[in-house]
Amino acid sequence: MAITKEKKKLIWDKVLDAARSYTAVVFAGFQGLTVADVSAVRRDLRKEGVKYSVVKKTIAAKALKESSKMAGEFPDLPGQVALVYGGQDALTAARGVATAAKSYQGKLSILGGIYEGRFVDKAFMAGLAAIPPRQTLLAQFVNVINSPIQGLAVVLDGIAKKRA
Repeated sequence: MAITKEKKKLIWDKVLDAARSYTAVVFAGFQGLTVADVSAVRRDLRKEGVKYSVVKKTIAAKALKESSKMAGEFPDLPGQVALVYGGQDALTAARGVATAAKSYQGKLSILGGIYEGRFVDKAFMAGLAAIPPRQTLLAQFVNVINSPIQGLAVVLDGIAKKRA
C-alpha cells in the first residue's frame, strides 16, 4: 500500500525530531514479531518513558542522510525498522530494547543507532545497553568505597574479641 506525501512528511519530521532532540536513538529490527508482541514491547518501553515508532526505513535513511550532518557511517538496516528513543537518560532506550530482545529471541534486535550526533553500529549500541542504570552504578561505587572500611572494622572486631 502506497504512503501519501503527507504521511511521508510526518515520518520524515518524526525521524529528524528524534535525531535532534535525543542523545541516543536506537534502530531496532522487529522481523517476525506479531502485533500483540509489538504492543507489549511498546507498553513496556512506555513505562520507562521510551517511545517506539515504526518507520519506513527508506524515508528514515534519506531523512537522516540528507537533512543532518552526522558523523559516522549509516548502519545497515535489514528487515522492518523501528526508532526507539527517549527515557530518563541516554541509555534507557538501548537498555529497553536489549531487555525486550531477550524475551523475543531472534525477533527483536538492535541494528544500530545514533549516539551524540553520530551514527553508530550494532556493537556500539549493544555495549551501551550493557551499561547498568545510574542508581546501580552509584550503589556499586559506594560498595567499592565501603569494602576496605568494612574489612578494617571486621579485623579490629576480631582482635578485640581475642583480647577479651
